[in-house]
Amino acid sequence: MRPTLLACALALAPLAVSAQQPLTADAIMSRVAANQDQSQADRAHYVYVQHSHIASRKGKTIRCEEITDSRITPTVDGSHQQLLKLDGRLLHKGKIVTYSTLRKDSPKTDHDEDLHITVQDNDNTPMDQDLVENLRNNLTNGKSKDGISPNLFPLTSKEQSRYTFRLLGRAPMNGRDCFHIAFSPKDPDDLTWKGDAYIDATAFQPVLIRTAMSRKIPLAVRLLLGTNVPGLGFTIVYAPQPPNQPNGVWFPTTFGTEFKLHVLFFLNRQITFTADNRDFEKTHVTSEIRSDPTP
Repeated sequence: MRPTLLACALALAPLAVSAQQPLTADAIMSRVAANQDQSQADRAHYVYVQHSHIASRKGKTIRCEEITDSRITPTVDGSHQQLLKLDGRLLHKGKIVTYSTLRKDSPKTDHDEDLHITVQDNDNTPMDQDLVENLRNNLTNGKSKDGISPNLFPLTSKEQSRYTFRLLGRAPMNGRDCFHIAFSPKDPDDLTWKGDAYIDATAFQPVLIRTAMSRKIPLAVRLLLGTNVPGLGFTIVYAPQPPNQPNGVWFPTTFGTEFKLHVLFFLNRQITFTADNRDFEKTHVTSEIRSDPTP
């Protein structure tokens, strides 16, 4: 009997050691990618309100500022934004002008490329208003269901393939036990994102993501086009919906950035942007199957 028990113990020992081996950064992020892919599908069943604030400053002077509330409704390939409320103020010809509607010719983008910046400088199209509305449109629209451009964060399986990950340790974040992971592009010449992420150690969902540009815009581009965005980066917080339910659908709840913008040698601005997703409502769809009556 004793030799048999000893043999079983020796046979099970490697399995016990294997079970206790810590997860690697790649293994953790692979599970995050699978969960994010599923979350993208699950978010299609939620309608919510996005409250945003964006401002353009030159020095200490606010040139344009807009506060908006928009209802986000999922569509087949992304989401639709319905503007509910807008409070805007613009410094134009030395005076503060308030407004509550978007310009009729507000910028449109196809959302398939990275951040676009379009500005005009004439009396009929105030440059800072054009800039503010263009940036908000690019940062919050797109083919995603969470109200944030999908080009900004390397979480899904498609995006993760471009990055390397490094496990920094384990630490609490927003009341959750988390893995702390750093990421950077596999190709050091890529002009994309680097940063760190706190990943819930139980749900394998992102709790906090911080990004920065992986490298500076090439000097040749800055000299040729006069374009630079020093300090560009984003911070985003995730939480399950309904709140405090780990099995709920995880959504971005807050999103923010602050950076300097230098474009075409004449535009120098400090941009701040924050967005909060709130008032989540799960959509209810009912269906009924009917058969034709038998003749």
